[in-house]
Amino acid sequence: MDIGFLSAVELAKKIREKEISCVELLQHYLSRVDKYNESINAIVVDLREQALEEAKRLDNMVASGEPLGPLHGVPMTVKESYNVSGTPTTFGNPAFKDNVTKTDAESIKKLKQAGANIFGKTNVPLGLADFQSYNDIYGTTNNPYDLERIPGGSSGGSAAALSAGLTGLETGSDIGGSIRNPAHFCGVFGHKPTYDLLWGKGHSPIEDNRAFSDISVIGPLGRSAIDLDASIRVGAGPDSIRARGYKLDLPEWKGRSISELKVAVWKNDSLAPVTRETESRVEQVAEALSSEGAKVDEAARPGFDPDYSHEIYGRLLHSTMAARMPDGDYESLKKHVDELDREDQSEVARTQRAQVSSFKEWAAANELRHRIRWQWHDFFENYDVLLTPTTPTPAFKHDHRKFGDRTLMVDNEERNYFEGVFWAGLSGVAYLPSTILPTGLGVDGLPIGVQIIGPEYSDLVTIGLAGELETMGFKFVPPKNYI
Repeated sequence: MDIGFLSAVELAKKIREKEISCVELLQHYLSRVDKYNESINAIVVDLREQALEEAKRLDNMVASGEPLGPLHGVPMTVKESYNVSGTPTTFGNPAFKDNVTKTDAESIKKLKQAGANIFGKTNVPLGLADFQSYNDIYGTTNNPYDLERIPGGSSGGSAAALSAGLTGLETGSDIGGSIRNPAHFCGVFGHKPTYDLLWGKGHSPIEDNRAFSDISVIGPLGRSAIDLDASIRVGAGPDSIRARGYKLDLPEWKGRSISELKVAVWKNDSLAPVTRETESRVEQVAEALSSEGAKVDEAARPGFDPDYSHEIYGRLLHSTMAARMPDGDYESLKKHVDELDREDQSEVARTQRAQVSSFKEWAAANELRHRIRWQWHDFFENYDVLLTPTTPTPAFKHDHRKFGDRTLMVDNEERNYFEGVFWAGLSGVAYLPSTILPTGLGVDGLPIGVQIIGPEYSDLVTIGLAGELETMGFKFVPPKNYI
């Protein structure tokens, strides 16, 4: 296999053992970018010149015997929405086209301190608000397994670059599946961390923004579960204020056995039906765990109605996303909502009301969200993890029509385009960690991932379980046209 498809941890090991230099490894990835990136348009900001200088510095550290970080010399790209000094952070919005930031995001600083060498930024949808990744600044990103299909969003460029072997490691963000859906669509591993486990400062077009969006998290994508583990260990921890009194102590997978696990399975739901093929992959993972002695329960559910949880998630999600709107657009939406018929309880009307909800309305939804958190806590007193689909289908074809005109075909049934966010919202609304495990390619040659949800702060456990399953054959499969 081409060295470009190795895990980041394996690449760092080769550098430490002097099997390859930092410069040679970076040049290898750059040659792949020059050969393949045009077809998928994943990497949209090029930082190769400064990365080559950094690679020389990193090589000097190896030669002089200095202590090396866990990602030393690994060439990586990052989602365009992260501040990297001297680069534009636009969120795909033409209004921010010239928004060149002067500082690195806090998470970027940690990655660099660990030895990662950032050589580019990857594409996103407008406002990070779509399952597809296209915008008027950078154009459209394609799926390496089928260029006519989407790579996912909003970390679509991240997942596409990884699966095509154009980068050693990636980091994205997730509020409605924006790490998880691209990982699923592009056949890589992805992890949505426990809320606020990784400090999000600097993931914003407003360079000095100190607050971070409700529900939203930053987190890694990789070609192996071990890269997720390494990335979380590098990036997790309290911000500088809380660090005075809080110390991170995450539960570990190490020392545990699959045979001791209690596994709940939620393989389909009428609120967001998934294809039979997608459902079967959840079953396959459950069967693999059962074969190793895990106790598997397909009937287990937390103590709330799924529709109730999804409604609360929607109210909080829509108000958070709307806060990113330009002032003029937001005021126009408020005026429109004021003029809505009170009897109008259509999905569109409910969404628009949520977008401009008052603080009182948001606070009420927030209280209900925290009740849901505690119901999940009670559930995870009896179960270690929950297996679910990631989203209803494998990657679908590009569709750049207005949101209201889009639909999704699920086993020949036409469904609501955004319906599948239900599977992301289950864990998102309650701050839970979720790891995406690739399960190989489906009948159409497209990847299918399964979501492993755990209790808050069990990040290394869900990732560790994904690593165990990886050794059992649930792993990344390179796209044939990029090998």
